[in-house]
Amino acid sequence: MATFVLIPGGGCDSSYWRPLVAELRERGHEAVRVDLPCEDDAAGLAEYADAAVEQIGDRTDLIVVAHSLGGFTGPLVCERVPVDLLVMLTAMPPSPGEAPGEWWTATGHDQAMREAAGRHGPPEEDHGFDPVFYHDVPAELVAEVEKHPRGQSGTPMKEPWPLPAWPRVPTKFLLCRGDRLFPAEFMRRVVRERLGIVPDEIDGGHMVMLSRPAELADRLVAYARHNRPEAGAPRTTSPSP
Repeated sequence: MATFVLIPGGGCDSSYWRPLVAELRERGHEAVRVDLPCEDDAAGLAEYADAAVEQIGDRTDLIVVAHSLGGFTGPLVCERVPVDLLVMLTAMPPSPGEAPGEWWTATGHDQAMREAAGRHGPPEEDHGFDPVFYHDVPAELVAEVEKHPRGQSGTPMKEPWPLPAWPRVPTKFLLCRGDRLFPAEFMRRVVRERLGIVPDEIDGGHMVMLSRPAELADRLVAYARHNRPEAGAPRTTSPSP
């Protein structure tokens, strides 16, 4: 049995992981929905990692799943506790010394968004929520998530990512083909340039844990199974620094 450590994106309450947690438990695994101090102006990247490590406690057989802005926190956790696998789920892969607020310009995100504009037709008006994040999420799930609004402090956005290189942990990147915040072609390039690996892909938008929790759970469980080697066999190779 693996324990999936679910690290949220910016300004997110951990409740948005609930459908995925239910699916993982049905498949015989455990999960920790990490709450980050995202509204605390005194909390930066180090405090985000502290919060995650504290909530992990003494659990073992860990697979860290970092979503969106959580991509800056997930690798820090892997430096602090023994982790079997890091899964970057449509996440922001940082470079050493880069602050999260610098990531957008450094990766060319604005240009990618301009190139992707118009591919999705007119904005949906089905439930009045942001179509960039929730275009493929059932309205009732969007409404449930919106009951738990969180703000995002700017403090961690200004802090350089402190690691000198990617942690020595097996890493997978899972992008979402329908992601409107991080278009697929853009993320394929960023992942290749920054992690030196080819990302895996899944259907769905940025909030795939809400729109396709069963499919996401199947993919994560398959990662856990594949990453558990026979005695003496090497684990999956981690990205190049």
